[in-house]
Amino acid sequence: MKRSFVALPDYMIGADVYHKASAVLIKYGKTAVIIGGKTAMAVAADELTNALDGVSVLGRVWFGGDSTYENVERLTADETVRKADMILAVGGGKCCDTCKVAAERLGKPLFTFPTISSNCAPCTALAIMYNADGSFKNNFYSSRPPVCVFINDRIIAEAPLKYLQAGIGDALSKEPEVTLALRNVPLNQNLLVGKALCAACSEPLLRFGEEAMKSCETKQTSEALQEVALCIVISTGLVSNMTVCPEFYYNTNLAHCFYYGATIFPASHKYLHGFLVAYGVLVLLDYDGQTQLRDRVMAFYRKTGLPVTLAEVGLSEADLPALVEKATKVPGWHVEGYDLSAEKFRRSVLTVDALGRKKA
Repeated sequence: MKRSFVALPDYMIGADVYHKASAVLIKYGKTAVIIGGKTAMAVAADELTNALDGVSVLGRVWFGGDSTYENVERLTADETVRKADMILAVGGGKCCDTCKVAAERLGKPLFTFPTISSNCAPCTALAIMYNADGSFKNNFYSSRPPVCVFINDRIIAEAPLKYLQAGIGDALSKEPEVTLALRNVPLNQNLLVGKALCAACSEPLLRFGEEAMKSCETKQTSEALQEVALCIVISTGLVSNMTVCPEFYYNTNLAHCFYYGATIFPASHKYLHGFLVAYGVLVLLDYDGQTQLRDRVMAFYRKTGLPVTLAEVGLSEADLPALVEKATKVPGWHVEGYDLSAEKFRRSVLTVDALGRKKA
């Protein structure tokens, strides 16, 4: 089914984007509320507030710590949030996703200011929502993505390395998942564009990933870091906006099924989303018989600290029955014209673990 309306976000990158934001925001009102994580607001809220010209920040509100509907309800009832003309989401993916739902319910324009580069949430209309215990609940589809994404790469460079590392792992799922999802699907314009954009989502990470991580280690931005941040936040997000909506879902499958299955275990909650998805990428490639690419990606993981064994994501073989059971019940467990087997999925999880435990 082809959509009759497609919205895509604008985006900026650079150390001066906060100073450039006013020219965009002023078109949507005169007042804003900053909603963010506690660390993110400590890092960026003062700089953003001081940089704005012609837009008054009415206040700063903590988003709640996780993307849950309970936190959305708290935000939509907050007087400062309700009074503001627009919402400025400052932080990571869960902050952005929580703000998407709140902005949709309040009918307010949303702008995102990612302070870490861990996933494409700042760019997409899709929000991943969780239960209070941290397990996956459902997908929420906003009518449009954030109006504009402002990527301050200096702040990204100064963030803890683990967030960029996780972002690389999450972004590496985009091309194999979407190309698999569309393999047997008649492609309309939406899907053709989404598939074409996938070509921009893997090679920049494999090419620039190591250097970008070194930039974060030294707290200095670089061309490599900009390329990787744009790939993680923008390129993969644009693919998502073209391949997932209420009418169809071709955005994720086996790599994210592994992630969702892992979320039922409390031990997995100490690992970032993209860190778990990274292992799922290896599972997908093994399942689909792309062993040469699987081995190339695994070699890249070994150099960048991404997981190649179950133990590195807090899991063991004993966890697999429950993990697989959950994985087969989430939205991504469906690929048109392609056989999905829970047993084959389990075997691929174990194959990757066995390969990962061997010395490189």
